[in-house]
Amino acid sequence: MIGGGQAGAQAVQSLRLFGYEGAITLVGDEAALPYQRPPLSKAYMKGELGEERLYFKPAAWYEDNKVETLLSQRVESIDRSAREVHLEHGGHLAYDALIIATGSRPRPVPVEGAELKNVFDLRTLADVEHIQPKMMDGQKLVIVGAGYIGLEAAAVARQLGLEVTVLEMAERVLSRVTSPVISEFYQDLHKEHGVDIRLGARLDKLVGEDGKVTHAVLAGGEAIEADMVLTGIGILPNVELAEASGLPVRDGIIVDEDARTSDPHVFAAGDCTVRPLAHYARTGRLESVHNAIEQGKLAAAAIMGRERPKLDCPWFWSDQYDVKLQIAGLSMGHDTVVVRGDPQAKKFAAFYLKGGRLIAVDAVNSPPEFMAAKKLIMSGAHVAAERLRDTTLSMKEIAAEIAA
Repeated sequence: MIGGGQAGAQAVQSLRLFGYEGAITLVGDEAALPYQRPPLSKAYMKGELGEERLYFKPAAWYEDNKVETLLSQRVESIDRSAREVHLEHGGHLAYDALIIATGSRPRPVPVEGAELKNVFDLRTLADVEHIQPKMMDGQKLVIVGAGYIGLEAAAVARQLGLEVTVLEMAERVLSRVTSPVISEFYQDLHKEHGVDIRLGARLDKLVGEDGKVTHAVLAGGEAIEADMVLTGIGILPNVELAEASGLPVRDGIIVDEDARTSDPHVFAAGDCTVRPLAHYARTGRLESVHNAIEQGKLAAAAIMGRERPKLDCPWFWSDQYDVKLQIAGLSMGHDTVVVRGDPQAKKFAAFYLKGGRLIAVDAVNSPPEFMAAKKLIMSGAHVAAERLRDTTLSMKEIAAEIAA
């Protein structure tokens, strides 16, 4: 197993659960055992969650289940003809089956000054350890990018008393992943909490004194004071190892329904893969807990010759202030957006339809809408827009109507 993230941890657990009795070695480039990443920009950054609660399993589990963990180690190359991986610091490991779960890395901000002190990414435990001591009342934080990571970090920073400015090149927040109605809701939510959101803002450079960042300078020349800068402009899949070994890559390692690459002995799982997307008749790369868990199970089942586990609808979530956003499905290609409930009450849902078929939902503080929509998406259901809008009907009633 190359990689100690969610996909790698799930595959290891599933292999043992499915009865695999052979040797398992997990090689991870971080010092920590496999841990959850979503809380890094939420409860963990805020100090509400201890490090030990991030770990999927304690060290004793790996010992008891005879899983060798090689931490702070990097795989330098994969020799598929010899079925070996070569470690950066020497030595090699033979394999009967190999799972590549190398994940992703933050996309670098291509501006002058990005190397200054107090300019951070947010992807690992180590990142948070560097950021947390500086998250103090009155400090000035500039966040580059208004995606989920950036907005979650902005919410935590405001709750800790920092002055926060968010720079977004697009004309609305979350523009790549959601509809204008959700973007407008989150823009208003953050402004209500005192975040200065700058839309259509292009960062030109970062400047500093004594090697430490002091200002973020926009393309128009405005200099925004900054004690620290957090960048969140997307991620890049870690495909270099796979590509160098000759495996097909296209914005991710290409795998089939079983998380198997073109080499029958090599699998890949998680952020680093391009996979068939169940329910959508296309391929794509998903950056989610759901995807990592599902592909970890798929790879383990295929290695064991077991029946393919049932595929779930893609799901995601985001916690910001007192608002929980739950997402099911993929809204790309929708032709209709239906809003159910009242955004002003911070309790509503946006449903996405394509040709009358429900393909996704963004549910804000609305678990029933999320749960019902998830099932309807998986069944390929067509839903009348006026029924979704009608809040006198429960989601259970709507689902029952369709099932009948």
